[in-house]
Amino acid sequence: MIIILEPHIQKDSDEYKAILKHLDNLPNIKHRVHEEHGQQQTLTEIYLIGETKILPKDEIEALTGVERVVRVSQEYRVLGRHADDDHRSCSFEYNGVTFDQNNLNVFAGLCAVDNPTHVEMMMQAVSEHGLQCTRMGAYKPRTNPYSFQGHGKNCLNYVFEIAGKYGIKVIAMEVTHEQHVKEIQQALEETGHPTGVMLQIGTRNTQNFELLKHVGRQKDMPVLIKRGFGITLEESLNAAEYLASEGNRKVVFGLRGMKTNLGDPHRNFVDFTHVPVVKRLTRMPVCIDPSHSVGTRQGSPDGLMDLMHATAQGVVAGANMILVDFHPVPSKALVDGPQALRLEELEWFLEDVRIAREAYEKRVALAAKQAH
Repeated sequence: MIIILEPHIQKDSDEYKAILKHLDNLPNIKHRVHEEHGQQQTLTEIYLIGETKILPKDEIEALTGVERVVRVSQEYRVLGRHADDDHRSCSFEYNGVTFDQNNLNVFAGLCAVDNPTHVEMMMQAVSEHGLQCTRMGAYKPRTNPYSFQGHGKNCLNYVFEIAGKYGIKVIAMEVTHEQHVKEIQQALEETGHPTGVMLQIGTRNTQNFELLKHVGRQKDMPVLIKRGFGITLEESLNAAEYLASEGNRKVVFGLRGMKTNLGDPHRNFVDFTHVPVVKRLTRMPVCIDPSHSVGTRQGSPDGLMDLMHATAQGVVAGANMILVDFHPVPSKALVDGPQALRLEELEWFLEDVRIAREAYEKRVALAAKQAH
């Protein structure tokens, strides 16, 4: 059960104290308070854990300061889309950028940071095309222990400083250990917070539950969690719920293809038809990662690369975020160069995305017209 308080209720108010006192007296019930801070107001939600089925909803809704009560009807208690919570938010804001189930953000950038020159070239190109987000891999988990593992904390300061120079608001950056979170926080502090970071949980760590708990406990930075490459969608959504259960509900769910030879010759079996499924089951914005799904620059006789076809399929299905590899000189990329798009292809890629997004919006409008 989720109790949503009226926006004006403050923690030091008599109404708030009376609500908590009432909840403390409920047998076999524990509660956890979550605050969502927006530009104009703070939304407070109280999650009840325990034998909530026997609790009278009307009685709790009658408490002064309670706006409404939502009975949890899905397994994903915090992130799930429940039967009577149509008005609950499907969005969050971070560092001036809004993430929700109705808009689209493009994160074009380096799969792995290699040197300051390429970082600056990438961020300048992103900025010139009106984007506020990018991807920059500092920590790179690799299948082969002898492969490049990323520059780690040694590159963070200059990456953040360059981002600030070009007005980049959010950088998607994978972490594989709780120490990486501390290093990112320290580098942001040292550089004066010139940008923001979206922590990324890669497919190999989707079920690293202790990492999920640690990342979930910090509430400043949002999290992009990728679907596990060898587990069910339900298991991956439960992994996202681990983050929210620890307090951080600023979560984006990423689809990056399934590891199976059924997808050959692509790197993974593209699973972007699950975009609307995730949006139906949860309130999370949904990201697609065409680069790691397709894994190649190969194209078809129509002149379009498979990667662009896959991107368009995800966008037409309602994707809210795109994570895509670009590189100034793909032949010199330290990770995944063969699948990276070139800077001169960024304008083409964005226009193709715009066309697909327009098609999605027309489809939504047509569905709304049909419903009436």
